[in-house]
Amino acid sequence: MPEKYVGAIVAMIYLDRSGRITQRRIRVNAVQGGLVHAYDLEKRAPRVFHTAHILAVSPDSRTA
Repeated sequence: MPEKYVGAIVAMIYLDRSGRITQRRIRVNAVQGGLVHAYDLEKRAPRVFHTAHILAVSPDSRTA
């Protein structure tokens, strides 16, 4: 995930650790060392995602 999304809200398709494909809506806080540090807007909690497991990302125009 490019650093250009830091501070933005994005919709993301992600392969979770169980091998399931999930859709997440997150606010990207930082991208470093192959990890995305973000706030998951649906779960209302901070999360860390592996960049290798991100299948797609698009800017989300909805408000937080």
